[in-house]
Amino acid sequence: MITVETNIQIDAPIELCFDLARDMDIHKRTAWPHTKEAIIDGVRTGLIGLNETVTFEATHFGVRQRLTSKVVELDRPYLFVDEMQHGAFRSMRHTHIFEEVQGKTRMSDIVEFSAPYGPIGWIAERLVLRSYLTRFLMHRNEQLKEIAEKG
Repeated sequence: MITVETNIQIDAPIELCFDLARDMDIHKRTAWPHTKEAIIDGVRTGLIGLNETVTFEATHFGVRQRLTSKVVELDRPYLFVDEMQHGAFRSMRHTHIFEEVQGKTRMSDIVEFSAPYGPIGWIAERLVLRSYLTRFLMHRNEQLKEIAEKG
């Protein structure tokens, strides 16, 4: 299992940052454009809530993939956790943490994941997937920061 952690400081209220992070319309706007990410099932617009699911379809590594995720924990405006229900990974858990720090919001993402395919997946996790997922999260978080700080 691999753990990826990213953090970003956002000059906006914690409640706004929390809601933007679980807003499906914002999610579509903040994903990498080249992945052509689309929501094909579940919560397609607005805020995703506890026990709700969303299914994304996107192109990664030249392959069109689907991933269904369910929000399994939610404590507004401090934390929400989503877990992969179906998708390309053997397992994936994404913890979103929000903290007020001197009038700003620190947003942290902790993603724990395992690739399928035994030893080949273990190598892929370390050589490719860790850095790819880190870059994906950092891009999304920079986009979310820009939206939040514009109000």
